[in-house]
Amino acid sequence: QVQLVESGGGLVQAGGSLRLSCAASARIFSVKTMAWYRQGPGKQRELVAGITDGGDTNYADSVKGRFTISRDSAKNTVHLEMNSLKPEDTAVYYCTFRILRISGLDDVWGQGTQVTVSS
Repeated sequence: QVQLVESGGGLVQAGGSLRLSCAASARIFSVKTMAWYRQGPGKQRELVAGITDGGDTNYADSVKGRFTISRDSAKNTVHLEMNSLKPEDTAVYYCTFRILRISGLDDVWGQGTQVTVSS
């Protein structure tokens, strides 16, 4: 079973930057979409940003212009560059890969990494 491992979370002051990374534990040959979600205290998990295998991206309105998602398909990694961070960005951030298998589409999730933005 492929595992996803996130890294790069931590504590940062408002206005600062962080770069999250997510890597797969094994080679995956057909990752259709890579994405980052987050879940803040007392909130539901929400989509932050996604990127398709064709390079198309989409972002939550709250992070547009501040966050940038990128992927290296050959290395099965995805990154999230987060700039101008705000206290409301505080959350556990999860990466997910949507994999095309013979049996159909399969979503694999990482364990999450904490991002805390202090005011």
